[in-house]
Amino acid sequence: MSTTTISPKYQVVIPKDVREILHLKSGQKMVVVVKGGVVHLIPEKPLHAFKGFLKGMDIKDIREDKER
Repeated sequence: MSTTTISPKYQVVIPKDVREILHLKSGQKMVVVVKGGVVHLIPEKPLHAFKGFLKGMDIKDIREDKER
């Protein structure tokens, strides 16, 4: 597990091993979510990055027939 320190300007450096695993780039936007006292940094992805990610998904029995 990697650790980091908050600077006097409240900046945080993301450790190199984490940047490499997530393929983060300099200047990339991150979404900050606080939930249950935990800070989550989530890399923003462009909309085109989601193209085809549901391909092959089985849509049978997603909803009841009476709900349609």
